[in-house]
Amino acid sequence: MELKDKIAVVTGVSSGLGSAITEALIKNGAEVYGLARNESKLKQLKEKFGEKFHVCKVDISKLDQITEWIGRNFSDSHSPDILINNAGIGSFGAIDEKPVEDWLQMVNTNLNGTYYVTSQIVPFLKKKKNHTHIINIGSILGTVAREKGSAYSATKFGICGFSEALFKELRYFNIKVSVINPGSINTDFFHSSGIEKHDNMLQPKDLADTVIYLLKTADNMLIDSLTVRPLNPKKP
Repeated sequence: MELKDKIAVVTGVSSGLGSAITEALIKNGAEVYGLARNESKLKQLKEKFGEKFHVCKVDISKLDQITEWIGRNFSDSHSPDILINNAGIGSFGAIDEKPVEDWLQMVNTNLNGTYYVTSQIVPFLKKKKNHTHIINIGSILGTVAREKGSAYSATKFGICGFSEALFKELRYFNIKVSVINPGSINTDFFHSSGIEKHDNMLQPKDLADTVIYLLKTADNMLIDSLTVRPLNPKKP
């Protein structure tokens, strides 16, 4: 896919990987609709990226907000070519100690939010003449679980299953679906698990470059699942 002048929707853009993906897309000439809940960080991104970035203050776990936002921004004559489902939250702890609210928050954001956005973007993608692409950001914890991560792993295993079923459903509409399952990333994401970030973790920019690579693959080539790990995961 040639990215110049393509329209991309990216969720969870306010920091970390989402911000890096947004920057990489804009550098490659795409127009980005960036979704997040943090309005101040969205405004900072607008100042940084300018007219190619559209501020979208949306909570993806709220179906009514997604429906209203899509109806206001897209039509058959102006619609996305790319969807990056990046938004996700994680909270770690023993299952008999974590409040039920933590479980519901992860399910509602990581799974339901991904479904809400995807299900309403797909009708636009189906009408496109050219190839389009959905990339879901999963996790290595969606391929192998760890202790005290039952809720998070459940949602990320769900994203892997969702992605596989979706690529089989949409491939004949010229819609690619890929899932990227990264290991630990150098952000504050795993703070609640007691893991401190360090330079041997995956770097957001490197993963963003991987997203760009996937988007630029030949039209009849699909990488449906990709696991990315630090070569040396130990703290320097």
